[in-house]
Amino acid sequence: MRKPLTLKDHHHEQRIFSVRLVVSVFLVLLLTGVLLARMFWLQIIEHSRYTTLSDNNRVQTRAISPPRGLITDRDGVILADNRPDFSLEVVIEQAGDLEALLAELGKLVELDAGDLERFDKRRTAARRPWEPVPVRGRLTEEEIARLAVNQFRLPGVRISADPIRHYPHGILFSHVLGYVNRINAQDLDAMTLEQQRNYAGTHFYGRTGIERFYEDRLHGEVGYRQVETNARGRILRVLEEQPPVPGKDLRLRLSMRVQKAAYEALGERRGAVVAIDPRDGSVLAFVSRPGFNPNLFVTGISHNDYSAYRNDHDNPLFNRALQGRYPPGSTVKPMLGIAGLDAGVTNWQRSIFDPGYYQLENDPHRYRDWKRWGHGRVDLHLAVVQSCDTYFYDMGFKLGIDRMHRYMNLFSLGQHTGIDLFNESTGIMPSKQWKKAARGRPWFHGDTINTSIGQGFMLATPLQLATATAITANHGKQVIPTLGGERQPVERDTIVLNDESNWQKMTDAMVDVTGARGTARIMAVDAKYRMAAKSGTAQVFSVGQDETYNEDELAERMLDHALMVSYAPADKPAIAVAVLVENGRHGGSTAGPVARQVMDAWLLNEQGELDVPEVFGDSASAPEPTLTDNSGDTP
Repeated sequence: MRKPLTLKDHHHEQRIFSVRLVVSVFLVLLLTGVLLARMFWLQIIEHSRYTTLSDNNRVQTRAISPPRGLITDRDGVILADNRPDFSLEVVIEQAGDLEALLAELGKLVELDAGDLERFDKRRTAARRPWEPVPVRGRLTEEEIARLAVNQFRLPGVRISADPIRHYPHGILFSHVLGYVNRINAQDLDAMTLEQQRNYAGTHFYGRTGIERFYEDRLHGEVGYRQVETNARGRILRVLEEQPPVPGKDLRLRLSMRVQKAAYEALGERRGAVVAIDPRDGSVLAFVSRPGFNPNLFVTGISHNDYSAYRNDHDNPLFNRALQGRYPPGSTVKPMLGIAGLDAGVTNWQRSIFDPGYYQLENDPHRYRDWKRWGHGRVDLHLAVVQSCDTYFYDMGFKLGIDRMHRYMNLFSLGQHTGIDLFNESTGIMPSKQWKKAARGRPWFHGDTINTSIGQGFMLATPLQLATATAITANHGKQVIPTLGGERQPVERDTIVLNDESNWQKMTDAMVDVTGARGTARIMAVDAKYRMAAKSGTAQVFSVGQDETYNEDELAERMLDHALMVSYAPADKPAIAVAVLVENGRHGGSTAGPVARQVMDAWLLNEQGELDVPEVFGDSASAPEPTLTDNSGDTP
């Protein structure tokens, strides 16, 4: 019998509905529980974290870079100051499509290939998150206005007004002051964590010269500002602020008038001048010519400008005074004479006959005097006055390289002077050990003879020659040159002679160098004070035994370098000067007048009368900084 057809099963439908209801209630309760758990997690467990994240979207802490300390000369003339500069910056994290943004910026301000290249390097280098990346500096008022009007469609774009370094005298102090430029990843990597924090928000770092050596003093301490911003990053209000500590001003020992006199005296010639006050080691002038415009490096030098400097045969970026190594020539004869006297290999009465050359026993080679026909009979005094090479050949051979090396080290030759600058060259004061290590060859007698007139392997910087001259003027008391008051540690003892009267006798000989029979007589014409000096020439290339040096047939860069060392007043020295003129031919006629102008600038007043300045710091108080009207890039 067929089962009756059931059209509607109320019990089954009721069961299905009940199951669905239970499942639905369960799911609702489950989801509600998940939601409540999530809310509990977010609002209770993770409350502090998300509160912080929320505040970070609204509240930002921004570093405030400290104003960099001013640099002045000894009289308060400003050599480096800070000037406002408006620059275009981009916060990469807010920029979105960076390529499109840069294209839009290029329509509003001029962006050349160099700007874009530097921006790309800066943004890809290691940097702090949300730190603005500079695109271009030195914006004009018109460019600032265009950017401000269009800023609503330029996400992440900022216009900052920050003080940047400015050097009002440009080239004049370029090599001694150095410059600052953008801090990079290598600079940060070399810093401690504390130093890195102190450079938050700081874009500039001392790169060379005084700016580099005194970076810690000039930089100051960073400040912080906590601000509330809107969604576009615009500051609504300042919540908290800790002002930065400005960098300390630095008063140098340099003298503007002496520096300018040295620079102008060199003219268009390549060379260097260093002037030191032997009474306290103050560096009065520090010139390397040609120089460069340090203002170009502050915000980033253009490719064209840098290429012009780099490809210049005169090498304006090279610091000749600090790093240039030249044969000192006859300028070291007074120091060598002191060494010979103290070692007992000569005295003031001993004389030799100079036929125009010197020969070793059983050696056919002739070591020629600069005066081909010779000086006749000469003693040490006349040998210094007339720069007789033959006398010093003989004396140097008897002295020997070991004793020569030891004495010359005491005069700072072959050693760091201790000046407050980095990257100083030590020059070369050769020895047997040095030649074996550097050249892999033994020492020969001829090497000693060449060294005895400041030639051969011997090399010195103009700074070393100025320091050696200052030590001589001080009768052996050590002089550590300084620009800003600090000195680097050096190991040199006071030179104590067996007969201290030799110092004065050597001064008398150097005074006669500027007399009627001396090689530097031209520099002392109509002088208002007595000066001690020694001229010198440094060979650029060697002349063969049977060849004759003819400067008229040589290219300009093959001519001898001209040198002069001097100090004055001879009885109470207040300035010691070393002058180098590359390819200047003759020390007495070329370098001598330069040294004279430098000494006059320091020792004479505006009326042209002798007025020796006081030692630095003897005045009651430091002068107030003053900015001269010389605002160009050249003196």
